Amino acid sequence: MKVLACIKRVVDYNVKVRVKADNSGVDLANVKMSMNPFCEIAVEEAVRLKEKGVATEIVVVCIGPTTAQEQLRTALALGADRAILVESGEDLTSLAVAKLLKAVVDKEQPQLVILGKQAIDSDNNQTGQMLAALTGYGQGTFASKVEVAGDKVAVTREVDGGAQTVSLKLPAIVTTDLRLNEPRYASLPNIMKAKKKPLEVLTPDALGVSTASTYKTLKVEAPAARSAGIKVKSVAELVEKLKNEAKVI
Repeated sequence: MKVLACIKRVVDYNVKVRVKADNSGVDLANVKMSMNPFCEIAVEEAVRLKEKGVATEIVVVCIGPTTAQEQLRTALALGADRAILVESGEDLTSLAVAKLLKAVVDKEQPQLVILGKQAIDSDNNQTGQMLAALTGYGQGTFASKVEVAGDKVAVTREVDGGAQTVSLKLPAIVTTDLRLNEPRYASLPNIMKAKKKPLEVLTPDALGVSTASTYKTLKVEAPAARSAGIKVKSVAELVEKLKNEAKVI
């Protein structure tokens, strides 16, 4: 069984994001970039499926600039067999990404596509669902447990009321949640081996996909700084301030 794991290059979660002086976007100059944490979980799950003997090949794909090869090499060091970079310097929408992934799915014909439920930069939580709609595959989102048996995959997913298990016929799309697993660290020998693993570079044009956006970012602003709180001496004073100053009651 071939597994396609999708990853995204994002600003490292430990970095405090800064907005450009002209408010045109996020300042990425000299900023540490990493693999999206939810994507790390997706790669880890694919590797575990291979270790169980369920998966025979793991292909990892990323859509982004040339520098995204760094994150692909990280995924290869974690256990993926080969990588595909769809090279694009544009700020792509979720739909454009889903269309590009659909083209890769058509090319690779994987039995299971696994990706993070969302990216920590855009927080859209859309790409997996859009990809499922474009491919016509069944989808299991927010997965906290994945079990493959024969031509089916059982996905336990987190919902408001607790947990729900859905059975999907392969091929299928699965998006990962935090509780699915804990990603491993890449060992130095595997990092060295990853440098020799195949990495294919494609373009949207080569895949026959238009990535033209239907919207334009007008302005990016940092959230307003929180004002200092105050202490009140009584419940009556609290109610008075909520009513007359905050005007919330």
